[in-house]
Amino acid sequence: MSIFIDKKTRLLIQGITGRDGSFHAKQMMEYGTQVVGGVTPGKGGQKFEGSVPIFNTVAEAVKATDADATVIYVPPPFAADAMMEAADAGIPFIVCITEGVPVLDMTRVYPLVTEKGSRLLGPNCPGLISPGKSKIGIIPGRICTPGPIGLVSRSGTLTYEVVYQMTRANLGQTTCVGIGGDPINGTNFIDCLDAFEKDPETKAVVMIGEIGGTDEQEAARFVSEKMSKPVVGFIAGQTAPPGRRMGHAGAIISGSTGTAAEKMQAFEDNGIAVAKRPIDVVDLLKHATR
Repeated sequence: MSIFIDKKTRLLIQGITGRDGSFHAKQMMEYGTQVVGGVTPGKGGQKFEGSVPIFNTVAEAVKATDADATVIYVPPPFAADAMMEAADAGIPFIVCITEGVPVLDMTRVYPLVTEKGSRLLGPNCPGLISPGKSKIGIIPGRICTPGPIGLVSRSGTLTYEVVYQMTRANLGQTTCVGIGGDPINGTNFIDCLDAFEKDPETKAVVMIGEIGGTDEQEAARFVSEKMSKPVVGFIAGQTAPPGRRMGHAGAIISGSTGTAAEKMQAFEDNGIAVAKRPIDVVDLLKHATR
């Protein structure tokens, strides 16, 4: 199985005619994702690549296509409206790739999405892929292969690195999820860990965290209290200086809170094997799944 998406997922692409949207739309279609429609205001009635219908609004697109997922590639000033439009149209799974969405905007988006009963992944995330089934977002399909390992990560580039090393070691994946590193996002570590725990085909999980905040510590407690499957982890930013943001908006150390050392200790205290380097994840997985 997989979590959140599978071969039956019917996907809309908001911003399908833009530079990023059109490029990644082609990549997703080539991978086999069911792209059933696109949304670009003012371009309704046109076709993308000669076959994918384009609509002016998400509501029109959902009515015509029965889409149950959407991915958003629109500029930051319009991303909040795009997420809320998707939730208002009743789409159950919303993925926002857009980077640079203001935190203040997310304080409006998150309550609405939750109220509507939708799941939001992102913003500022690479999306997710269930190898051999479906991919939504920008994770390269060629580095993934089907198998029994789930992965959840705050870092996009580290997702690619670790997945590539896993694939080279014949450790395939059920689903790889990039949750993004913004201070307010829709889906967190615990959401994904819980889904992997309930997925019968996932035998072990990789969790990639980074400095800043307390999400990793809370996830570690969840692993200890609620999970029966082995989890291995890696924390990015082990050499980051205090008080300086590293990469993501949420990756900042304040005093002794949110340091890599604190998070790695939380992992170890809760039974999560910790890799010192990304490549070490492979050896930890092999040991955990013997």
